[in-house]
Amino acid sequence: MNKHLIAVVGPTAIGKTALSIKLAKHFNTEILSADSRQFFKEMHIGTAAPTPEELLEAKHHFIHHKSVEDAYSVGAFENDALALLDELFKTKDIAILVGGSGLYVDAVVNGLDNFPKVEASIRETLNKTLQIQGLETLQEQLKTVDLNAYNTIALNNPHRVIRALEISLGTGKPYSSYLNQKKEQRQFKTIYVGLTAARDTIYERINKRVDIMMKEGLLDEAKALYTKKHLNALNTVGYKELFNYFEGDWSLDFAIAEIKKNSRRFAKRQLTWYRKNPDIHWFDYADSTAHIYKKIESLTA
Repeated sequence: MNKHLIAVVGPTAIGKTALSIKLAKHFNTEILSADSRQFFKEMHIGTAAPTPEELLEAKHHFIHHKSVEDAYSVGAFENDALALLDELFKTKDIAILVGGSGLYVDAVVNGLDNFPKVEASIRETLNKTLQIQGLETLQEQLKTVDLNAYNTIALNNPHRVIRALEISLGTGKPYSSYLNQKKEQRQFKTIYVGLTAARDTIYERINKRVDIMMKEGLLDEAKALYTKKHLNALNTVGYKELFNYFEGDWSLDFAIAEIKKNSRRFAKRQLTWYRKNPDIHWFDYADSTAHIYKKIESLTA
């Protein structure tokens, strides 16, 4: 395998976008975004998407190519990303994958677990239960039908809980029994580059980023999307808190504080996810890029 995918990972606000652009320029290649929130063209400020200037520095893919009203699954992204990599690797030996969505990175690098198809009515029923009885009811149901999944998935993510439940209920077998099956081998080798910092530094960078987002117009961006708040794409940090402000439930200051708090929690979950991967080469966010280039070059030689 003489083709290499450099996967840049790490917590939110750590500097992944800036590093990926430097890597793309150094290795004369292109960038695939695996940030599931940056896919949507209506969500720019709140997702910290690359700026127009950054997009000009290196060619990016999967940035603002969908609308919040479009259905776009991790499986569809996997297929699209692999097709693009097949094309890129015809002329390039290295490509860059960057993003904070661990599941989307894993889908490209390792492939998704295969699940049987189940009746759509099961998900519809679970979504109604979520709306009427709340997430806790679904969590307790999952605990009953698949304790392994209950102990391992992100229980605060309603999409993950509903997915595990619909598979368990629709097949009669636990969702967790379908995980970690043998997958098709990729025709490229992945090198993980992880950026990190002391927790206080990460949290400080997150708080500053939220302040910058507010100054750049996040409030107006969220207001323009308020009528679409029921869409899955908008059930995300930075928007849902401001929707509570628009509804009069929270003050603006409290909503901003909640964005910061939930972003910090998200960063903690990201680090927990990535630290399970022993193949990541970790660097401090302030490390010189020359040091990172040298490490990558040693691994691709």
